[in-house]
Amino acid sequence: MSTASHQIGWKTAAAIVVSNMIGTGIFTTLGFQLSDITNTYSIFLLWVIGGILALFGAFCYAELGSHFKGNGGDFIYLKETYHPLFGYLISWISLIIGFSSPVALAALAMSKYLSVFEYSFGNGFAIAAIFLVAITLSFSLKTSSRFHNFFTFIKITFIIVLVILGVGLSDSPEIGNSLNFSDSWQHEIMLPAFATSLVFVTYSYTGWNSASYIAGEIKDVQKSLPKSLIIGTVFVTISYILVNYIMLKHAPVSQLAGKEDVMGEAAVNMLGLSFGKIVNVFIALQLIATISGYLWVGSRLTQAFAKDTRIWKPLSVGNKKGIPVRAIFAHAIIATIIILTGSFKEIFVYTAFILQLFASLAISTVYFLKKKIEKYLNPMLFIFSQLFSYCSVFIFCILPLFITLKKA
Repeated sequence: MSTASHQIGWKTAAAIVVSNMIGTGIFTTLGFQLSDITNTYSIFLLWVIGGILALFGAFCYAELGSHFKGNGGDFIYLKETYHPLFGYLISWISLIIGFSSPVALAALAMSKYLSVFEYSFGNGFAIAAIFLVAITLSFSLKTSSRFHNFFTFIKITFIIVLVILGVGLSDSPEIGNSLNFSDSWQHEIMLPAFATSLVFVTYSYTGWNSASYIAGEIKDVQKSLPKSLIIGTVFVTISYILVNYIMLKHAPVSQLAGKEDVMGEAAVNMLGLSFGKIVNVFIALQLIATISGYLWVGSRLTQAFAKDTRIWKPLSVGNKKGIPVRAIFAHAIIATIIILTGSFKEIFVYTAFILQLFASLAISTVYFLKKKIEKYLNPMLFIFSQLFSYCSVFIFCILPLFITLKKA
């Protein structure tokens, strides 16, 4: 456990939740969804379902993180509840897919959004961005907190300003929009494409559990962890629905369908070419917080696992300030390999599904906690967490199977 001088407060923990959640997914997935799902009610329903699932998960992880306390998240929960083998498996998956893949996706998305300046920001730029963030996180917890909070502030401010402008400005009659409030949603929600779209949505909500991985670095974890998880998740859910609305309002389906940089397309229509480019810059900047959040959290899980595993022991070593530098750069190197060997959509699809599956397994461990109100858990939170625990275990475990059957 970290000393008080080497711990973060609930605001920084909430910033990690927000930065890990708001990233690549929300600014790219709408284009994939519109290839098959075009009704606005259908799209909103996808994001509401995703938000409810994330909130269910947040309540469960608030209870799990308060109970187990130390760094490690899923690794600790599965190891202590089921068997060390499950902790071992989730650690490998987290190292390669859970945290390194989102870092790679965020860096690739940065390159894509900056390409609006008619200059090819390719893989080299994406890799350089990852290592610059990794270096910044390698000094101390205080430096990491300041760096991360600064870019998360940019992220939140950007989202708020973007929503205000998007809702306030009228759509262009010449360009058209993608808003469709007809009854076709009743047919669309039964399509296999609706289930497939949930894969992209659940990926976009990935990160609601991020603060639980660093519970050992959070002050007064029993109160701060639930607060950071729940506040962060609710804020992101509302933001996602509003951001999707403004993208649909300011660009036609023909312009967005199949595109990755959908927010950039809508921003140019909404504000003009020059201001649209500025929006692209801010999208790229806010993705720095996403890279930072995943490297920060992922390295702590890797360090926790490495302490118990002889092969990985070297990755558990920290610097004089206790920062797991080797683990941070291990994730950066793996993210680089992923960038050089896969396409954006390929990385997106396999990352989303596997993370969803293992989140289900980790959440199921809440069944094995003592079902009594303890000092660390406020009575109202206890009641909600128990209710959401049973609901979320069912939904998280059935959803991946349902999606697989629909796709088949």
